Amino acid sequence: MASDPKMIPQSGLLSAEANQAAALAAFGGVLTVDLDAIIANWRKLEKTAVPAECSAVIKADAYGCGAEQVARALSKAGCKTFFVATIEEARKVRAAVPEPTIYVLGGYFQNTGEHYAQINCRPVIGDLNELAEWDVFCRRTGWNGGAAIHIDTGMNRLGLTLQEAQAIIPRINAGDHGITLVMSHLVSAEQLNSPVNAKQLAAFRGIASEFSGVPAALANSSGIFLGAPFQFDLVRPGAALYGVNPTPEADNPMQPVVDLKARIVQIRNVERGESVGYGGTWTARRPTKLALIAVGYADGYFRAASSNDGTRGAEVIVAGKRCPVAGRVSMDLIAIDITDLPPNAVRRGHMVTLLGEGITVDELAHHFGTIGYEVLTSLGHRYARVYKGGNVVEPLTKPEPASSAAQPPSPPPAEEPAAPPPLPG
Repeated sequence: MASDPKMIPQSGLLSAEANQAAALAAFGGVLTVDLDAIIANWRKLEKTAVPAECSAVIKADAYGCGAEQVARALSKAGCKTFFVATIEEARKVRAAVPEPTIYVLGGYFQNTGEHYAQINCRPVIGDLNELAEWDVFCRRTGWNGGAAIHIDTGMNRLGLTLQEAQAIIPRINAGDHGITLVMSHLVSAEQLNSPVNAKQLAAFRGIASEFSGVPAALANSSGIFLGAPFQFDLVRPGAALYGVNPTPEADNPMQPVVDLKARIVQIRNVERGESVGYGGTWTARRPTKLALIAVGYADGYFRAASSNDGTRGAEVIVAGKRCPVAGRVSMDLIAIDITDLPPNAVRRGHMVTLLGEGITVDELAHHFGTIGYEVLTSLGHRYARVYKGGNVVEPLTKPEPASSAAQPPSPPPAEEPAAPPPLPG
């Protein structure tokens, strides 16, 4: 089990275990990420998608789980392609894994070419202006690191239109185009019977077939489970890697990844008829014992999980038993009704479980009124973060420089002009 050394000071007088225990006592909560579970989820997705390559989406700090740690674990497990959202995310991942291919979903802008080249990563281009600017950079510098073309097949978000994509086919078929992937994104992959899925599949299959020799990618986490026609050459799972259910119409095939515990800071009794929390929205209907927990909406435990006199809120695990939230979630605290626990079952300083022990990311998302993606990416930075398993993670002290294999063959010269020329025919 490894922890972030920036958060856990070391002492030569204590064992590693004692150092960790002492350090964790300084935090109100502990977020544990199971790297073995992430690897197992990736391998399950990889097996489901065979013969397609299984990449990994690790944007937003690997959905809150730690991009460097997850990248290292998955790279050693065999993952060869990663997707992030920004160049800065790519920089951090490249410091952790020198060899794999990294695509940046946020696209290409003028004056960013040198950044791409320095860390050997590839833009996902979804606009003709981006493509023209990227072409200029590549011609000027001789950079041939590759890029993906994103085509919109119905999301109406990023991506070339089908007509724009069709217009660049002659350029692709002329060779030496530098395009290493053509991709699109599904709108309703989690809905097995959505007619949009078939419509997007037909549109993407038609245009991708004209990108001669270029690998194609359509399926996200849920799209993988739509079957082989959606899997093409590469699949791009994200949330499923971290335990979110990619098949919400069926049981979750993924292993849970995140365990979240928080500390009891006080135990108190309230009389029948007394209210608890801001606004006095929850009233004790009996003499009640409360545990006050050191977590709140500043830590990603949403205010929507609150309870009131008419609505039951979220639950946490205290001494092995589910106990309900009492009153409103505040910035730094929640109150838990522990009246039904045996006497002396818990005391101040004990930890309770907010995620884990049967409480899933998707269950918490239901109470938060959102989706598992937002739950994971909202987990705050006041927790001590601990990593277990993976057989890969070493404590990080500072970002490691990328290896020489990940560097461009020569430093690129000055950037492209502000007004790019028209696309070559």
